[in-house]
Amino acid sequence: MSAPFMIFRDPHEVTLLLDEIDFGTMQHALRSAKVERGFRLLTFDTVMDFSVVGFLAMVATILAEVGVSIVALSSFSRDHILVKQDDLAMALKALGPHVEELC
Repeated sequence: MSAPFMIFRDPHEVTLLLDEIDFGTMQHALRSAKVERGFRLLTFDTVMDFSVVGFLAMVATILAEVGVSIVALSSFSRDHILVKQDDLAMALKALGPHVEELC
């Protein structure tokens, strides 16, 4: 089993972002967990400084215009989004013309 991609804790819940195979190995320990499946991770593989303003807003706007819902995730220097597998082709098509502008 590999480590979770993300662990997020707030006062109301703990969120684990896991590969489905990894979830299968630990499902017995997470019986009461709410599970949402079928996401694909898109990583914007460009290092971004904290002074960058509006990057995820631009991505979200482009995808909202074609009806694609996202879950936005940020690490120290990179941003990621989760999109439903069924929306992946539409998301890639919508973002494609903006790659140079975004990255």
